[in-house]
Amino acid sequence: MSSDTRVLGIEGTAWAASAAVSDAESDDVFIESDAYQPESGGIHPREAAEHMHEAIPQVVESALEHARDTTNRPADESPVDCVAFSRGPGLGPCLRIVGTAARALSQALEVPLVGVNHMVAHLEIGRHTSGFDSPVCLNASGANAHLLAYRNGRYQVLGETMDTGVGNSIDKFTRHVGWSHPGGPKVEAAAKDGEYVDLPYVVKGMDFSFSGIMSAAKQQYDDGTAVEDICYSLQETIFSMLTEVSERALSLTGSDELVLGGGVGQNGRLREMLEEMCDQRGADFHAPEPRFLRDNAGMIAVLGAKMYDAGDTLALEDSRVDPNFRPDQVPVTWRDDESGVTLGRSASDGDQQVRGAEALVALEPDTGRVTKRRRAKTYRHPQLDERLRTERTRLEARLTSLARREGVPTPVLSDVDATDARLELEYVGECDLREQLTPATVRDVGRHLARLHTAGFVHGDPTTRNVRVGRRVAPPNERTDDVREHNGERTYLIDFGLGYHTDHVEDYAMDLHVFDQSLVGTAADPDPLREAVREGYLEVGEERVLERLTDVEGRGRYVAEP
Repeated sequence: MSSDTRVLGIEGTAWAASAAVSDAESDDVFIESDAYQPESGGIHPREAAEHMHEAIPQVVESALEHARDTTNRPADESPVDCVAFSRGPGLGPCLRIVGTAARALSQALEVPLVGVNHMVAHLEIGRHTSGFDSPVCLNASGANAHLLAYRNGRYQVLGETMDTGVGNSIDKFTRHVGWSHPGGPKVEAAAKDGEYVDLPYVVKGMDFSFSGIMSAAKQQYDDGTAVEDICYSLQETIFSMLTEVSERALSLTGSDELVLGGGVGQNGRLREMLEEMCDQRGADFHAPEPRFLRDNAGMIAVLGAKMYDAGDTLALEDSRVDPNFRPDQVPVTWRDDESGVTLGRSASDGDQQVRGAEALVALEPDTGRVTKRRRAKTYRHPQLDERLRTERTRLEARLTSLARREGVPTPVLSDVDATDARLELEYVGECDLREQLTPATVRDVGRHLARLHTAGFVHGDPTTRNVRVGRRVAPPNERTDDVREHNGERTYLIDFGLGYHTDHVEDYAMDLHVFDQSLVGTAADPDPLREAVREGYLEVGEERVLERLTDVEGRGRYVAEP
């Protein structure tokens, strides 16, 4: 950004009325905030808006006073170069108050207006304070939880909650036990005296779900389980899920940098898990200081400065707020690099060992064998880790063989040791699908997934790293009625560890959604490939699954919940 840019930022998406001034020359960020505190229960939208109406003028005046006191500009000049405001996502009534204030200040100070996406600001403040080039970002806040990575001029959503935001999920449990908002710090405190109890663990590719966990936690409490044990187990389960999908995103993109954003990121146990995971795989991890993790205008001002320097400003008539403003709707105008994350090289004949998100895979191309071991994840509770590694090893063995019987090319399984979380399989393909992304190869994947769904199960994690492409001579007894080759090459599905049996059309649509997201995160031009997947699926599967996929894609995950 320009060396002397100064920006007034205003934040007010839900509960925190905040104003800030960023100074590029000194790299100083002044923040003044006034958080809404409900007397009971969660956030009440009307009360939050009333608080915003009263607090915004006060925090803005404090920020402007700081700007005037710390500038060398003449008194008749504006102490800031532009006004940046949180345009969304968030609670509509709160956003509208902030938007009105920002427009008025822009006109009064005679400076441009910049509209900032709140969730992209969480990512960018982490990138700014870490010095990372192109990290994966885990946003964990009240109404949101998702993974972002920059590719093709936008921050693409690699994975996200399929129901409730992580902070709101925790708040729902604390309201159930009679604790006031915010619930996160209270859960963190109570967890220090707790012991582990089993709760549902729901990861689908890089997507995840919290509703089942919350229902189980409430039931445990109603049945008399100590609240300290439930709080401890909520943290261990939810944060393990977030850490696992973060590692999956690092593995898919090939990135070795992870930043954390969002108010839930203030939780020490979550930061500890993420740091331990990154240490274990040789990646760098960064969490901004707490004042930049919670909702704050500092991140709005810092990103606003970058957008202002890039000429990305708004006319007043184009400055309406958007409560459902998704991060992948934002053209990233302030970055020079066009592509973003550089995909790591996949397994080839010259490799001896490959690290995935879950396992270490020893390759023996000369003998045609692969040994796969699911590594113990030291960030997870030992009891949870053992359960997941054992269950997933058994599932992978069973579903890999079942898929072959249904005519889907998969590796031949030669040995299974669930206790050791070890599989021995046939070596298939010459590279991962992400290195051979063509309409023909992804159309094959559409057919393969349709065949699985017709047989009543899902893959669970069909990403471009879990499909192999390459030549192979089929054994005489292998079904080939729906196995197609393109220039002598075939596609193989691998790694069924997150698969399961189901007859729900929602689960089939989610399977396609996971693959769709991986295309967006790895392909230079994903749209023709996404269409090819749907074409392939319809050749074998049911149209109702694609109709449900449209519903899944259209669900808004970015509206702050009361």
